[in-house]
Amino acid sequence: MTIQDQAFKPTAVLPVTENGYRGDHLLVAQMVEPGSRVLDVGCGEGDLLRLLETRGVDGRGIELSREGVNHCVAKGLAVVQGDADTDLINYPDDAFDYVILSQTLQATRQPRVVLENLLRIGRSAIVSFPNFGHWKMRLQLLVKGQMPRTDNLPATWYDTPNIHFCTIKDFVQLCDEINVKMERAVALDLYGRPLRLNAPWWFWNMFGEQGVFLLTRRD
Repeated sequence: MTIQDQAFKPTAVLPVTENGYRGDHLLVAQMVEPGSRVLDVGCGEGDLLRLLETRGVDGRGIELSREGVNHCVAKGLAVVQGDADTDLINYPDDAFDYVILSQTLQATRQPRVVLENLLRIGRSAIVSFPNFGHWKMRLQLLVKGQMPRTDNLPATWYDTPNIHFCTIKDFVQLCDEINVKMERAVALDLYGRPLRLNAPWWFWNMFGEQGVFLLTRRD
């Protein structure tokens, strides 16, 4: 059985706000200019694409799970089955205004290559991911000596699709290495609410449950 044939497993289980949308999805939607062409990589069941549609966005999606693709197609969304690690190379340069990778970076085999492809395909990229440097993660490792499990990341180490966990600090360093410009960076708490804007990186790295970054290529 291939991974495409397996049951759909979300890489993270995130809280839903009162209006029915996840906090990180609402933030991502705010970063996208209305009327833009958008590719959502690892789009899951299409919740973010549906939200973007309400902003007049021309959205497309790529999803590894066949079950996820079927959910999207049933909703009338333009989604194809594909793998971020192998299929992004087939997209031409500057094909989209934004390419989004929401809660999927840690599930890719080559995060750096995927990130570079995002910024080749899109004029801007929006990336969100769970922060493995959060204090709850650190405390579980210190006290229990086992791979952490949280409400957002409930899977055991042997049954998780996440293979490349990183911290917010790790991601910022990767952006520096590949000469990416961070246009906007936000850390969200457990409930999907932004932390203080003027907080230093170490504070975000310790108390942010997830990071959301709007990126562009440097000249």
